[in-house]
Amino acid sequence: MSTVPVGDLNAALARTLVDEWARGGVKVAAISPGSRSTPLALALAADGRIAVQVFLDERSASFFALGAAKASGRPAIVLCTSGTAAAEFHAAVLEAFHGRVPLIVCTADRPPELRDTGAGQAVDQLKLYGDAVRWFAEVGAPSEADATSPYWRSVASRAVAAATGPPAGPVHLNMAFREPLLPTGDDVELPPERADGAPWVASAARRPPPAQVDVDNLAFLVAAETRGAIMVGWGADVNPEAVERLSAAARWPVLADPLSGARQGPNAVSTYDALLRSPAVAGALRPDVVIRLGAPLTGKAGASWLDASVRQILVDPDGAWLDPKRASAERIVADPSALLDAVAARGPARSQSFWLSSWLQAENAARRGLDRLLDSWAEPFEGRVARDLVAGLPSGATLVVGSSMPVRDVESFARPRTGVRFLSNRGVNGIDGFVSTVLGAAAATDSGPVVALCGDLTFLHDSGGLLGAARRGVDATFVVLDNDGGGIFNFLPQAGAGLADHFEILFGTPQGVDLAQLAAVHGVASEHVTKADELLPAVDRAMAAGGVRLVIVPTDRVDNVARHRQAWEAVSIPGGSPSR
Repeated sequence: MSTVPVGDLNAALARTLVDEWARGGVKVAAISPGSRSTPLALALAADGRIAVQVFLDERSASFFALGAAKASGRPAIVLCTSGTAAAEFHAAVLEAFHGRVPLIVCTADRPPELRDTGAGQAVDQLKLYGDAVRWFAEVGAPSEADATSPYWRSVASRAVAAATGPPAGPVHLNMAFREPLLPTGDDVELPPERADGAPWVASAARRPPPAQVDVDNLAFLVAAETRGAIMVGWGADVNPEAVERLSAAARWPVLADPLSGARQGPNAVSTYDALLRSPAVAGALRPDVVIRLGAPLTGKAGASWLDASVRQILVDPDGAWLDPKRASAERIVADPSALLDAVAARGPARSQSFWLSSWLQAENAARRGLDRLLDSWAEPFEGRVARDLVAGLPSGATLVVGSSMPVRDVESFARPRTGVRFLSNRGVNGIDGFVSTVLGAAAATDSGPVVALCGDLTFLHDSGGLLGAARRGVDATFVVLDNDGGGIFNFLPQAGAGLADHFEILFGTPQGVDLAQLAAVHGVASEHVTKADELLPAVDRAMAAGGVRLVIVPTDRVDNVARHRQAWEAVSIPGGSPSR
């Protein structure tokens, strides 16, 4: 029979886990209140090495942790009680899995003897998230034997290692606590620890270096092909300077989604979304070979441009198959930065290229046409908001971009630039938890301001994330494009399919919510922008004031579609399409 009180065993397990997580570099935890999770909640709150935020809504907690992990690259903890609370984490778990974000998901549970008995808040939590985790462990109700063995420390350090990867992603620890849940108040002895604050098991996340055969083959291909391109999507996690160096050596254009962080340098093409909407231009600029880093480009024009007849080499450090068109001829599992640098060092150092000149001629003409048109509109246009926001943020800023139209407008209209970090929940491309993701990213960022760009539905979908936001001690400015509905659907076939009687209620979904009043309920200040040139001054004021603030930009969905089409038509190439 146990001689150590159950409450003290619970406390010993919880404090050991927290100690190991802190040793492993964990800095942020998001907790939702509940009784069964008491031991771990108390341990986290008592450990000053991990910052704790409390959320009534488990979904908000999970996306806050996701945002913190995404911004820092370190695992973040999210904790809930048993039952349906654990189910609320599922959306964030899926995003973390597909987006390769390190997350330690802790679900408190009833002990085995209370499962499947009708006990309150008891559901089957074993492998609740299926295959969408890097590792699952049923930690088990603590015992005296566990308290004197390396078991708890090993589990905690393995959770950090599995979440960090490669590939990074969520881990799920299910922890059964028996009552009483509170410790007795006596000193709790923890299992033996490593000296000097080291984790029980140290594990370094290292990317695989490029194999020499891959370097040789790719270098030969780059030397042989003048009509090549480098395409960089979200999740590439590549050093943009490495992309620039290979582009300069090969004289190939760089088509980079801003979310990749690689839309910079003299060979970056920022107008490919508009250019490739022209069949003549898309055909004239069709490459013979493409090196693809990360996911496909966001917009349909870029993502659907190439088929299997163009040789595509997919490079991913984790061996992911980010190839929805199944068009890649080859995949290389290697650190992309190291691979590109090794290939660039082999040459060729082409002095000039008609192929690259054609691309840059098209880029310059398209950029002039787009900017001339956008600058002529006094009223806010969603594409111009995206362009101006990216261009106007200070160096060191982080821009968190919402899915649906904002992420597409950033891709379509933003000019090349350095000094801005882009974050977005593109693992499964959902609008879930956006507000909380931004606040989590802000909590884990100390290198510059955090600004978010989203639509009104994305903002409203996670309006619960505003609860307590003004008291969290974070600075975040939300630029919300308020077109009273789901603007992306006005671009889709549903808008023109004779669904006039049903389109608005089923797809447009206008909510009629006054965003400023909603923000005010949560103690969040806001400002409306009604002229295009008012945007950046309003954002500057919000960043300078600090705290959580909204800049609301009203637009019209139907007008927005018309202006997008005008913008695409404004892209023209002097003298016709570039010659092959």
